Amino acid sequence: MADAQTPAPALAPVEDDFDVFARNCPSRPALEHITGRWGVLVLAALRELGVARFGEVRRKVDGISEKMLSQTLHTLERDGFADRRVVAAMPPHVEYRLTPLGQETAAKLFDLIEHLHHAMPAILAAQDRYDAAHADQRG
Repeated sequence: MADAQTPAPALAPVEDDFDVFARNCPSRPALEHITGRWGVLVLAALRELGVARFGEVRRKVDGISEKMLSQTLHTLERDGFADRRVVAAMPPHVEYRLTPLGQETAAKLFDLIEHLHHAMPAILAAQDRYDAAHADQRG
């Protein structure tokens, strides 16, 4: 991990030289889709659930509305992270699962989630210190 003195290594060049730091790079919207409030949670939920119906994903991601879950699933499907399949059963239903790209991406996001989970005591302590130091600035 880089410290304040040592800069982190630059991102490795890829085909077509996508640059997430460039304003018009198409990687930016995809990054926003997977790292936004709901994208990361839906990807992580699908990673844990495997194949899941809409209601199962909604129950797993507590607090997400039907509308937001629907939009998030459509966006993840469009970006190639999730797959939607209509099952011709009685009654018919829809199942969602991660694509290979989605599985790889969700694994990386899950590492971040796990890191944050273990770091929460330090994060909460830092927030308390900050709040105490800035209490007189709140009004």
